[in-house]
Amino acid sequence: MTDTLPRRSLLKAMPGLALSGAATPAMAAPSDALATPPLTLAMRLRVLIGAPQELGTVDGVRKRVIPITGGSVDGPRLIGKILPGGADWQSIRPDGTADILARYSIEASDGTILSIVNPGYRHGPAPVLARIAAGDAVDPALYYFRTTPRFEVASDGPHAWLGRTVFLCTAARYRDHVRLDIFAVG
Repeated sequence: MTDTLPRRSLLKAMPGLALSGAATPAMAAPSDALATPPLTLAMRLRVLIGAPQELGTVDGVRKRVIPITGGSVDGPRLIGKILPGGADWQSIRPDGTADILARYSIEASDGTILSIVNPGYRHGPAPVLARIAAGDAVDPALYYFRTTPRFEVASDGPHAWLGRTVFLCTAARYRDHVRLDIFAVG
């Protein structure tokens, strides 16, 4: 280094210089930063459920199937009804986390049948999860319940947009139904 004034001396003499506009490229905001995508409410589901069917413990994980018996779909992007016959297959981990895989069908208001595959997770403090299991009404803010639904639809039909959009869902579990607010990721 051929500087006549050592770098450390310069920083000691001018401490504001180290914190001001002398940022290194690694500290500067990249000019190619991607935007955070917006979320837009696409639909709200009320999924009616039957009594859980307990399968027991498989490979150290509690397994159960929860029948889907019907329900409704309301929203700015889709209106219809949930058809009976689907189910929510759950694996309950030892820490209480429910690894969810729901699969069911929707009949849109125009008669189109749509398939939804909805994986996700539900977890929270043990006392909160016990209250949910007992059928108590529990504030959804007290536990985590998120899913990432995917729709299987005809690519040339009126609902093709569902098959090419990413969705994120917030959910709440009640005694006889699950409420899902499904957001399109922009």
